[in-house]
Amino acid sequence: MIKVGIVGGTGYTGVELLRLLAQHPQAELRAITSRADAGTAVSQMFPSLRGHVGLHFTHPDEARLEQCDLVFFATPNGIAMQQARALLDAGVRIIDLAADFRIRDVALWEKWYGMSHACPDLVAEAVYGLPEINRAQIREARLVANPGCYPTAVQLGFIPLLEAGLVDEANLIADAKSGVSGAGRKAELGFLFSEAADNFKAYGVPGHRHLPEIRQGLAQAAQREIGLTFVPHLTPMIRGIHATLYARLRQDADLQTLYEQRYAGEAFVDVMPAGSHPETRSVRGANCCRIAVHRPQQGSTTVVLAVIDNLVKGAAGQAVQNMNIMFGLPETAALTHVPLLP
Repeated sequence: MIKVGIVGGTGYTGVELLRLLAQHPQAELRAITSRADAGTAVSQMFPSLRGHVGLHFTHPDEARLEQCDLVFFATPNGIAMQQARALLDAGVRIIDLAADFRIRDVALWEKWYGMSHACPDLVAEAVYGLPEINRAQIREARLVANPGCYPTAVQLGFIPLLEAGLVDEANLIADAKSGVSGAGRKAELGFLFSEAADNFKAYGVPGHRHLPEIRQGLAQAAQREIGLTFVPHLTPMIRGIHATLYARLRQDADLQTLYEQRYAGEAFVDVMPAGSHPETRSVRGANCCRIAVHRPQQGSTTVVLAVIDNLVKGAAGQAVQNMNIMFGLPETAALTHVPLLP
């Protein structure tokens, strides 16, 4: 059994990790930390976990995380980098669901996240945890940087085109929409029901902090620098991301076959039949990215549609997928849930 600890188990990503790990055949939850809620039963805060998780939240100083095999950080940005070195030195492997180790250029990370990095030397060691690209490196990693939610959908949608060199990589467009859970479990005016319901808006148009992460991943796929316009939107739903991606084709190609072949054998990427329009509710609660590729009027622009659940394939589910890879387990362990409908 893998002895697992979770730092920061009170947010939406933390409770999603708990939901998945409680059903994992090879994972034993040892500790879930919270400074504010230490001593509170997990099932008291999250009644959905009654009968599944019997732990209480523990103060981080008392959690004995060094006795775990793996620790997930489901914390705000800037927390994991403060504790990573001591845990790694103790032989613990780490999956960070925040952004501390995602961007290889430390100066760029500091610019976008507005803080100094506490352990820049570990950034070079960290493996970016997008299994469809870095599976072999993830298998051997001590430290995995779990991708962001928008970056997961956008990269999976664009990667086949860029790897094949079929599009103008200098003029990519990603128009993405997210549910309100992407902002975390906090009281903030813009995410109150009266503010977010019956409303739809763009944000972060001058620059969103996921932009450098997406550019980094797409540049890896293209093997050159790329140009990307990324515009995120907030939608009045709880879960889900819908990314509509645009690229200018350089040449004719059978795009449907390209995508089907690229993701053949990938358990968590579903290339839908030609002409499909994937919906966010088709992946709700599941660790799946559904993709459809279009070429409107057989013109020079391709439109790729990608949907994920931002809390599962966009966060906790992908983290469990990475754990499975790191410990040589079936990649689908605890991740075969059928999506919820309605």
